[in-house]
Amino acid sequence: MNLFILCSLELWYNSILVLLTGNMKNAEVEIDALSICLNINGWEMMISLGFMAAASVRVSNELGKGSAKAAKFSIIVTVLTSLAIGTFLFVFFLIFRERLAYIFTDNKEVAAAVGDLSPLLSISILLNSVQPVLSGVAIGAGWQSIVAYVNICCYYIIGIPVGIVLGNVIHWQVKGIWMGMLFGTLIQTIVLIIITYKTNWDEQICI
Repeated sequence: MNLFILCSLELWYNSILVLLTGNMKNAEVEIDALSICLNINGWEMMISLGFMAAASVRVSNELGKGSAKAAKFSIIVTVLTSLAIGTFLFVFFLIFRERLAYIFTDNKEVAAAVGDLSPLLSISILLNSVQPVLSGVAIGAGWQSIVAYVNICCYYIIGIPVGIVLGNVIHWQVKGIWMGMLFGTLIQTIVLIIITYKTNWDEQICI
């Protein structure tokens, strides 16, 4: 149930971003481009969610057995493996850019808009190779409520307002909306890294 809530927060967040893009100039092209990029981002997220589930199970099992060292080793291996895949995809999407859009559309204007968003998409993919895994670590350690609060703050209190300002006030259009999302995800990732790094895993065994 907790995992369902965490995933729902992210899905609702993406839906809100699409709604916000509907107010942009040339909204039809902007929404098409954003939807394509969100779909690609979602494909990559499926890989990360697999690592998220694996990290959650591994960490909870190792803590349950009383092995803090094995729990820390599991975290390092899972994060680095997911990050390696994310780095490969980061480079892949930077290279192919708008050419990938033709999998979804034959509209050159939409493909060009996807190409413009590709650098931001690539950075999102890189961050999303780490953030879900650390969320899985937190879930395995029993910090579901902490992760939920972090998600709500970073997505809805930071990401969406920043996206609205950059997209509508500064007029960066869909790029501004995506930058807001990216900024929220960056803060979320940093917070989860700090929480994971600062945790005394030997004490977690006793909790």
